Amino acid sequence: MKTLDWLVLIGTTAFIVLYGIWKSRKQKGVDGFLLSGNSLPWFTISLSIIATQASAVTFLSVPGQAYTDGMRFVLFYLGLPLAMIVVSATMVPIYYKLHVYTAYEYLETRFNVQVRTVVAFLFLIQRSLSAGISIAAPVIILSAMFGWDVFWGNLISGLVIVLYTVTGGSEAVSQTQKLQMGVILIGMALAGVWIVAGLPPDVSLYDAVRFAGINDKLNTMDFKFDLDNRYNLWSGLIGGFFLQMAYFGTDQSQVGRYLGGKSIAQSRLALLFNGIFKIPMQFSILFIGAMLFVFYQFQQPPILFNPSSIEKLRNSELKQDFSSIESQYNQAFALQQAQAKTLMAAQQNGTATASQKAQYDQTVKQTQAYRQQAQDLLKKQDPTANTNDTNYIFLDYITRYLPAGMVGLLIVVIFAASMSTASSELNALSTTTLIDIYKRSFKPDASDDHYIWVSKGLTLFWGIMSIFFAQLAGRLGTLIEAVNILGSLFYGTILGIFLLAFYVRYVKTQAAFAAVFVGQGIIFFLFFYANIAYLWLNFVGCAVVVLSALTWQWGSGLFKK
Repeated sequence: MKTLDWLVLIGTTAFIVLYGIWKSRKQKGVDGFLLSGNSLPWFTISLSIIATQASAVTFLSVPGQAYTDGMRFVLFYLGLPLAMIVVSATMVPIYYKLHVYTAYEYLETRFNVQVRTVVAFLFLIQRSLSAGISIAAPVIILSAMFGWDVFWGNLISGLVIVLYTVTGGSEAVSQTQKLQMGVILIGMALAGVWIVAGLPPDVSLYDAVRFAGINDKLNTMDFKFDLDNRYNLWSGLIGGFFLQMAYFGTDQSQVGRYLGGKSIAQSRLALLFNGIFKIPMQFSILFIGAMLFVFYQFQQPPILFNPSSIEKLRNSELKQDFSSIESQYNQAFALQQAQAKTLMAAQQNGTATASQKAQYDQTVKQTQAYRQQAQDLLKKQDPTANTNDTNYIFLDYITRYLPAGMVGLLIVVIFAASMSTASSELNALSTTTLIDIYKRSFKPDASDDHYIWVSKGLTLFWGIMSIFFAQLAGRLGTLIEAVNILGSLFYGTILGIFLLAFYVRYVKTQAAFAAVFVGQGIIFFLFFYANIAYLWLNFVGCAVVVLSALTWQWGSGLFKK
């Protein structure tokens, strides 16, 4: 990074943090600190909701996901619009009517304090681990690209997030997220334009889209029903719907965003806007990855996208073997590049044949074979090495092809996304611990000042815990999937309890409490021992909780008779 990049990175980050602290300076009382004084308009809430979900892994991993696997990851969000309608229509009014600070307070009014506490505890486990990934994601990748120290990167990044979250509470989080989303959208748009502009002069955007299409990089729809397939129409609509219902209806990191709205109408409008905006936004980020694939057909990518892996091999006893593989890779890519140009020209002239496509595919297979040999060599040199370099693809482009200043801006995008998600998570962890555990079970009648100071202390505690988890997050493969898999392990159970609470009055406390443990136990069993795509865990967990609670309640009725 050049001096201009550092100035852009430090200056923009400092401005965002100070802006959030300044905007939250007038808040008063617990309502002001935890719910932004119910003063936020729908547009601020909506940007806050989107920024909370769009973590750094979205902008690090998603372009690489499209580069390697096409755009089918967009199917993950198919259930989102329907989920937003259901949450807006049924959950938001009840939360506002009861004037709750957390979603889990409602569970006590419907069941009892034990159900409330155990579900809050599940949330605390899942979200604290996720916060660690949110902090670690940009640091892990950037440390490999620039040689930064991971420990100090996690520590500094985490402390900056803790600073404004502790100082300004929920409103500081929402106000900073408004600026962060602006920076993110501008930065990603500029990156997309730059990629297309960097294509050969005789290759238009239309040509690039067609080329990406014939290479299965625009595979946005898959109608085949397959439980082992992570992304198809059915996993997106069914599994995705239950995941989004759980995330936006029961996860305090999102519930806390819209409970700070001026009114029910403002919160509903924010959620519905999110349901409309999120899919096109995710599609655009994936499309950047598809265009990056086309770009790298005419510009040679490195044999491994993680530069630290290349450096490790070049300095090892296997350096001669690696040099030989790299030389063969360079020759293979030259052939692939020539075939890509031939296929592109034939495509433009309308004379492309299956034979030409087959010849191109053969050169791609050869190039990939040498990449695989390099990955195998890395594994031989270091059995603990992570050979999945999907997370590094987009950053490789940023660091090698963007001009000074824009590199700094895109690094700001990554850190802004990390900060926006992690700050919401820390705020939610603190609020849940304060309201659902400390205030409910230990000190129910303290003053507002006391609760505010305890909340600040809890934010600091969870910040330290998240930084600790961040130090352990280096071996998680594709980070965007790691976050979603972690959520899927708990969301089904939590959503099942909330569905019982909202919609199934027949089920009573004892049945609901037992169903939590049955559902969570089965989900862990399926995750470790069954071959099932993680999105389905949300549906299965929810279904198991509901069915086991209904069965328990029915059995209890028979026993009493």
